[in-house]
Amino acid sequence: MMLPIAALVMAQASAIPPLAPADLIFTRGKVWAGKGLPEATALAVRGETIAAVGSDAEVLRWKGPATRVVDLKGRRVVPGFNDAHLHFASGGFGLLSLDLRSAKDEAEMAARIAAFAATLPPGRWITGGRWDHELWTRKVLPSRASLDPGTQKNPVLVSRVDGHEALASSLALKAAGITRDTPDPAGGTIVRDARGEPTGILKDNAMDLVTKVIPPPSREETLAAVRAAMREAARLGVTSVQDNSPASALRAYRDLRRAGELTVRISAWQGSESLEALRAAGIVGGIGDDWLRIGAVKLFADGSMGSGTAAFFAPYADDPSTSGLLLSGDVQLKELIRSADAAGFQVAVHAIGDRANALVLDALQEIEKATGHRAVRPRVEHAQAIRTADLARYRALGALASIQPSHCITDLAWAEKRIGPVRVHDAYRFRSLLDAGIPVAFGTDWSVEPLDPRIGLYAAVTRESQEGGPKGGWHPEEKLTIEEALDLYTRGSAFAEFAEERKGTLEPGKLADLVVFGADILAIGKTDPRALLTAPVELTVVGGRIAFEARPATREGKGADRQPDERPTVR
Repeated sequence: MMLPIAALVMAQASAIPPLAPADLIFTRGKVWAGKGLPEATALAVRGETIAAVGSDAEVLRWKGPATRVVDLKGRRVVPGFNDAHLHFASGGFGLLSLDLRSAKDEAEMAARIAAFAATLPPGRWITGGRWDHELWTRKVLPSRASLDPGTQKNPVLVSRVDGHEALASSLALKAAGITRDTPDPAGGTIVRDARGEPTGILKDNAMDLVTKVIPPPSREETLAAVRAAMREAARLGVTSVQDNSPASALRAYRDLRRAGELTVRISAWQGSESLEALRAAGIVGGIGDDWLRIGAVKLFADGSMGSGTAAFFAPYADDPSTSGLLLSGDVQLKELIRSADAAGFQVAVHAIGDRANALVLDALQEIEKATGHRAVRPRVEHAQAIRTADLARYRALGALASIQPSHCITDLAWAEKRIGPVRVHDAYRFRSLLDAGIPVAFGTDWSVEPLDPRIGLYAAVTRESQEGGPKGGWHPEEKLTIEEALDLYTRGSAFAEFAEERKGTLEPGKLADLVVFGADILAIGKTDPRALLTAPVELTVVGGRIAFEARPATREGKGADRQPDERPTVR
């Protein structure tokens, strides 16, 4: 019987006598090399790449005098997770700053901010936060009146969890010159009370009125945030990220790359405002190396469903006065996509509502018709609400859906209230996208959601909240298998950044980025998916280097092999 090509390549690679010994070998494990690839028990690493995958006997042929051998004792190995959409530096700043996610109401949020303000020098801005009024008993937007008493010396701009609206204190509004007479900017809303006074809530582009007057973080502050983010990524098995961060973060990444400190691979996206400067400098997407490269140009079509600013064809069910906001007009969005593509960049367009998704597809279709050129792997970020008729257009245009499965289980508590029982069937479509033949990549949108990929896997296979329910899953027809979900978090995300030849699966010649779990996540994903949330990450390897160990590995000769429930043994 003929062997599958992938299996034949792996067998041949394992059988070839090594030119030099491996640096690191894993044995006695359960190696999931990737969807459709044969299961293995061992893996060898030389330098930054995988040298061999196969049986223990095959791979141990690569052992030399200085080779480190990790006895996995039956642990599960999978490719390193590749987060296809996040805000890496912001997530790091969040780890070092204020977290309002768990505040149970507006009063507790204000109290936490006041306590934090008491630790700061006068004039220091308070940002971040990520509050979520949908989790409060009274699901009402907060106001600056609750912030002001405790923040007399520190201006405040704390964002909602989705990043598409924020609450500003009176000091912050004053610093930005926002008064009752300030008009709403295009693509944004200054929320006002019955008297016409700003409440402090700023939606989408209105937030820019304040953010432009906030002093940028120092180089040292940015480096500290990125280092914190890298530690968090390594702890969770995240080895690659596709990042929406400002230029200051790119400089920090460059400095860490030069110093050899990066422990995560970064595709650094660019904002549309940088496009002309990049074009003038001759910079195109993909410049860089395996650790740090210039990625896509990020564009925005609309806002978010949680903030009521995602653009839909019909009004919101809970607020018929609005159908959301288009952050870029129809003509402007088409020109931005055309310009970015012509300049040699992949485009990544934020689109959540059904109208926004359709608008992006319209733009891609018209550009192809007018130029005879199809944009290369255009990405739709979030792709949360897609009409069935538009699924076929996604596939025909080669558009990729970059989705964050944890949004589904966070939003299920209020999504139907927001858009109604009919349209909600068009939202958070995992299975529909795959069955339509559309390329899909998984991410988290950290710091909107936690960086933890285990939550995304759980969300994709159960569609239940982390607390449990609804039983059987919310719209269970859209659930995925654990293999499919893991594939989208690894190979699918690598494809999204044109890196499928270098990472996403564990094959000879590819980058040695992998995760060792203390539980078999493929097995529990089928039998006890709730256990995915706590499956322990025991080892994270990036480029052949151990970036994280849950506990220092036991050395040979110290009882390492006596207890079968011990962690992987290094010898």
